Amino acid sequence: MNISTFTAFRSRNYRLYFSGQSISLIGTWMQRTAVYWVIYVETHSAFMLGLTAFSIQFPSFLFSLFGGVVSDRYNRYRVLLFTQAASLAQAALLAILVLFNAYTVWEVLSLSVLLGIINAFDVPARQALVYDMVDHKEDLANAIALNSSMVNLARLLGPAVAGIVLEKLGAGTCFLINALSFVAVILSLLFMRLPRYIPSTHPKNAMGELKEGLLYLKQTPEISFVILLLACMSLLVMPFSTLLPIYAKEIFQGNASTFGYLNSFIGLGAVCGTFFLASLKKGADFRKILFINTLVFGAGLILFSHCTLFPLALFFAVLSGFGMMSQTTISNTIIQTTVSPEMRGRVISYFAMAFFGMMPLGALLIGAVSHLIGTPDTILAEGISALLITFTFYSFMRKAKT
Repeated sequence: MNISTFTAFRSRNYRLYFSGQSISLIGTWMQRTAVYWVIYVETHSAFMLGLTAFSIQFPSFLFSLFGGVVSDRYNRYRVLLFTQAASLAQAALLAILVLFNAYTVWEVLSLSVLLGIINAFDVPARQALVYDMVDHKEDLANAIALNSSMVNLARLLGPAVAGIVLEKLGAGTCFLINALSFVAVILSLLFMRLPRYIPSTHPKNAMGELKEGLLYLKQTPEISFVILLLACMSLLVMPFSTLLPIYAKEIFQGNASTFGYLNSFIGLGAVCGTFFLASLKKGADFRKILFINTLVFGAGLILFSHCTLFPLALFFAVLSGFGMMSQTTISNTIIQTTVSPEMRGRVISYFAMAFFGMMPLGALLIGAVSHLIGTPDTILAEGISALLITFTFYSFMRKAKT
């Protein structure tokens, strides 16, 4: 790994953002792990795991397009401050309910819906603001890759820590730690020195701007094909992670720590993938890498699906994580380096809708299918779907221009 892997750190604002967000994301993954574990322990239902993922992510599907319009119409910095403060309040409320043992499954699901609504406005503003944080625009692709490495380092550390905390101190402590972690990202935002915000005129209403964003996507197939590929993967393949508690408890006869290890090794693979992408030289063929890494993702799931040896399953989890997150990062990079600045928020909202919005629908589908044919066969089917989707879109990826 050479120094070019970290060129985005030349920008002070991005360094602040990276440090604060890194702390916050560890708390986020701790909360996510704890929520799934609480739901499974209370219900022992694969369908309820799917419903939990649906509750967290479907609001993003419903509201992310409006979140993109808000990001383009208003000060993204202030929008992000508001969403981070709202996320802190949601985590604190969840912590209070669980710590005092005054919760029901449906209350946890309701708070998950609230978080999904917050994320619908948070993701477009946060992703689009990265452009403003980077002083040297040639470092944008590196910043996006480092963002993914930050997310995946948190995915590596958060579930592992959550597994230990769940066993020793309980889920309420995980939620409390997540609430406190938002203080770090809010402080990092307050210390930034961003260019003065200059409001722009918006002759069209919100619906008009949504239509304008959709028309832009139709006119830029190099972006729309990538988003469509991501939507298919999010619907049929990426929800595999909602079934991991079943592997931990039923197949590997483990506990909360086992669940944490499975998530963490997926995160380890994802970290390897994102650092690999951050180290790519300028001019790399992103389409080719996208094709190969999506195949790796599918192959990893196929190998993981019926594996009953825990150490070997962890290796296949690393392989799956490598393919999954590097595929997502490349898609984001292609979009961010291609999109027109005035369309950035809206296009990212379509990206968020494809990535976060289709997964809840897929989670419901995967949960129902798992109930019918069993968890290993469901994961196997997801891996095969990844291969079929990749080859279906390969001709489009070859024609697309980065």
